[in-house]
Amino acid sequence: MRVHILDDWFDTLRGLPCFSKLDGHDVTVWTDHTEDVDQLAHRLKDADALILFRERTAVTRALLERLPNLRLISQRGVYPHVDVPACTDHGVLFSSKVPQGTAPNYAAAELTWALIMAAMRDLPGQMAAAKAGLWQTGVGRSLRGKCIGLYGYGRIASAVAGYARAFGMEVQWWASEEGRARALADGETVATSREAFFASSDIVSLHLRLKPETRGIITAEDLGHMKTDAVLVNTARAGLIAPGVLLEALNAGRPGQAALDVFDSEPLTDPADPLLAHPNVIATPHIGFVTTDEFDKQFGDIFDQIAAFAAGAPIHMINPEVWDG
Repeated sequence: MRVHILDDWFDTLRGLPCFSKLDGHDVTVWTDHTEDVDQLAHRLKDADALILFRERTAVTRALLERLPNLRLISQRGVYPHVDVPACTDHGVLFSSKVPQGTAPNYAAAELTWALIMAAMRDLPGQMAAAKAGLWQTGVGRSLRGKCIGLYGYGRIASAVAGYARAFGMEVQWWASEEGRARALADGETVATSREAFFASSDIVSLHLRLKPETRGIITAEDLGHMKTDAVLVNTARAGLIAPGVLLEALNAGRPGQAALDVFDSEPLTDPADPLLAHPNVIATPHIGFVTTDEFDKQFGDIFDQIAAFAAGAPIHMINPEVWDG
């Protein structure tokens, strides 16, 4: 099959052990990003199968209408960026393994903790100062005895909670009503109210999936309750925070810092972007899942879906009604 892979920005997939699962297929890897439907349609006009790199490119009805040869879209995880009814209408099978069970994305949890450490100890500033020949230009803060508030009672947040406890931190939770009930049933500490959660946490870390009911769930009022020296950490999705309110909150001094791995527009390559350039923001370029270990696991699943389809026994079908065998 003619297989096209979108948005492998650093051309990393060819070096993974799992890439050999595509042996025998005609594989094209696109290492840049475009949202232009005309350009995408031209690039993918001969594709039999399309591999998506997370949620970097939206698959719309307008695009699918211009890809008559496409038979399969393969990806992993949730799929708010894919028009599944349009796939069905155009006879395109959509396969996506949505992980179940208890194993978290440890790569994302580890980056969350790295950002917390970087913010609390001002590691970017201290490292830049040392390289500039300056010595001990500021004073950081310890984690022991501080309170971390985890918003979202899921697998990644639970891993972060384990790290926090190892550092002697208090852990409290906020989540949906169902999530709070599960946390209480597990013997966890749930804040007495949403306002108390934001007001009493020294660090607030967001761990929610982005879906219609969670888009913009973090409001200006929430951020306004945070301490002036608190840190907001977001390695989940930028859309969880209402548009524009984080920049306004930082300018108002609550919270005092933000440590971000996700942004409203990605890739974000403008160094003058007001949020990216803010002096109280520590930023990484959406690398929460970007480790060779995590890539090999995730894309191994995606490439298995390609192999299964080619063998006539597709797996992880989201719209199985289009498969006729």
